[in-house]
Amino acid sequence: MKGIILAGGGGTRLYPLTKVTVKQLLPVYDKPMIYYPLSTLMLSGIRDILIISTPADTPRLQALLGDGSQFGIRLSYCVQPSPDGLAQAFILGEAFLNGEAGAMILGDNIFYGNGFRTMLQAAERNAEENGRATVFGCCVPDPQRFGVVAFDKDWKALSIEEKPAAPKSNYAVTGLYFYPAGVSDRAKEVRPSARGELEITTLNERYLADGLLDVQLLGRGFAWMDAGTVDSLLAAANFVEMVQKRQGIVISAPEEVAYINGFITARQLLDAAALYGSSPYGAHLRSVAEGKVRY
Repeated sequence: MKGIILAGGGGTRLYPLTKVTVKQLLPVYDKPMIYYPLSTLMLSGIRDILIISTPADTPRLQALLGDGSQFGIRLSYCVQPSPDGLAQAFILGEAFLNGEAGAMILGDNIFYGNGFRTMLQAAERNAEENGRATVFGCCVPDPQRFGVVAFDKDWKALSIEEKPAAPKSNYAVTGLYFYPAGVSDRAKEVRPSARGELEITTLNERYLADGLLDVQLLGRGFAWMDAGTVDSLLAAANFVEMVQKRQGIVISAPEEVAYINGFITARQLLDAAALYGSSPYGAHLRSVAEGKVRY
């Protein structure tokens, strides 16, 4: 399976912070925002990842992440001429996917929870082995802001609606999606919505109508954050700070994920840690490489 990070858009909800940089390079406590979605895809075992961004911001992301070799992965980049909807990512990434199954995560989405890696790997297998799509649902207090999934009494998905005025449930579809091979062909069949966008909800509706969509619920103990506004960016930073200081861990460190997955060796992890100097982030990576952190 291959992965896509959609890091485009104008970031207007974060003005003036994003007047000079893409929001995915803004800090979420101790690391750039892009580290979080990147780590999520890596946790699922994905090593080929395409980053889609604007003409101005693609070089900035590339300057930070390079070719991904420091993480034991392969990063590619694609320019999004204009933000025409989330489903557009699979059209822009068609050549990159090359007919394979694909996962996509939005560049401002942050996930945290025990057992999340197991869920991700199950979603990957579901796409590759069973030919089924998986989305993740999370209970929210304001579902009208999101794509909303409705369920029957057995918690089987019945419908998905984009930003409904009268939501049928409080479960929002998060910005993380796993699809089987052929997703680019399906995305090309999506017609622009009333607001002129290729809606990811429409793509999900098509999989659901064909009986090929599973909804994995993120229950108690999971956190999902969309860091796309000033308030949510601050809340995400405060959450990461609280967890890291209370538990003595680091959330979404790509080098650490790479080491856990066997993408890089302990020696390579130590070399990566040296690049961060005497920062707490670098110190944590050294502790991991020296076996001081237990998994």
